[in-house]
Amino acid sequence: MTESTLQWFMNLLSGMPNQLIVFIVSMVPIVELRGGLIAAALLKMPLWEGVFFCLLGNMVPVPFILWFITPIFTWLKKTKLFRPLVEKLEAKSMGKSEKIQKYQFWGLVLFVGIPLPGTGAWTGSLIASLLDIKPKKALPAVYIGLLLATTIMCIITYGIPALVRSFS
Repeated sequence: MTESTLQWFMNLLSGMPNQLIVFIVSMVPIVELRGGLIAAALLKMPLWEGVFFCLLGNMVPVPFILWFITPIFTWLKKTKLFRPLVEKLEAKSMGKSEKIQKYQFWGLVLFVGIPLPGTGAWTGSLIASLLDIKPKKALPAVYIGLLLATTIMCIITYGIPALVRSFS
């Protein structure tokens, strides 16, 4: 799903500068930094340039989620139209919150940092908000997690292909 979503975004954004494409792709939930680094590699961006725009794009939404998602969800749950969606998002996120509840800071770092489906800065920030983890504590944990995810994804998107090419 991530690859088809990524391809759709890249087609939608074609004609824009590669840096802007990677930045925007990295801001999008689900795709996030993982998709941004794949896009950067597909666009043949240098590693450090790709990393810079991916991190920047994925970091931008985090403070807004940490500070504003709870009041927004509270307001949306008062509407008949959005209540089921918000409750579903909360339930799905809280279903993944066990390790974060148990280990708090380091649980959040690992949740954001290990690039698996359903993890990342958006979900980690949402869970931190729902668990009432203060932004002062959650923000550094999410950002450290993003650095871990960046390292893992750089190995996957740039390192392994370079290694394979060197043996060819």
